[in-house]
Amino acid sequence: MQKQPVKLIRLKEVMAVTGLSRSSIYNYINDKRFPGQVSLGCRSVAWVESEIHDWLEQRIADRRH
Repeated sequence: MQKQPVKLIRLKEVMAVTGLSRSSIYNYINDKRFPGQVSLGCRSVAWVESEIHDWLEQRIADRRH
């Protein structure tokens, strides 16, 4: 079984996928309600794409309950 490669996405793509603003994303991270970012360097971060999609799927599932 081959492991899927990890894809990292930058803030603009996270914002486009989730529909959230930059400040909302960071507020959710501070509240431990959103996947944290991965440091790529001293001033560069990204998010694990699969974690963002999992977060979205959970939000959709939560509204059904």
